[in-house]
Amino acid sequence: MSTRHILLGLLASGPRHGYDLKRRHDERFPQARPLAYGQVYTTLQRLVRDGLAEVDGTDADGGPERTRYRATEDGRRELAHWAGEVAPPAPFVANEIFAKVVVSILASGDPAAYLREQRAAHMARMRELTALKTTPGAGLPTVLSADYALSHLDADLRWMTTTAARLTSLTAEVDPV
Repeated sequence: MSTRHILLGLLASGPRHGYDLKRRHDERFPQARPLAYGQVYTTLQRLVRDGLAEVDGTDADGGPERTRYRATEDGRRELAHWAGEVAPPAPFVANEIFAKVVVSILASGDPAAYLREQRAAHMARMRELTALKTTPGAGLPTVLSADYALSHLDADLRWMTTTAARLTSLTAEVDPV
């Protein structure tokens, strides 16, 4: 995920302070890793340096002075370009579950037991996400991110089921008798 473009997107609705951008990021992307304040301010400095954002003023509001930022016209064009680019599908699979199954087969481990335990963990996470998105008052960002995560977990589960059904032949290929 491009922090620079996410911040530009959050600035699209109007000028904001770094603190407000961090808070809005964490609200809008509830399943993502929360942004660190340092990352927000470093990214804002780079956006200003690159002419994609500019300082819009400062406020004190009875507290510490806060700098307000806004997207420039170049920043809005950059955001529109980024948002319209098709994200290429990943060319290679680099998944820990896949790697653990392969290593378990190679090391004469118990890949079937691992897959059962991993499936149970996935199912538990899917129940958590389903409860989260069906909680009264769950906002659209929460529902969308939960649906996205559920789709990926479901794909993992389908792969685990297919792989579990093939373990005998996969193991025979690795260790022919």
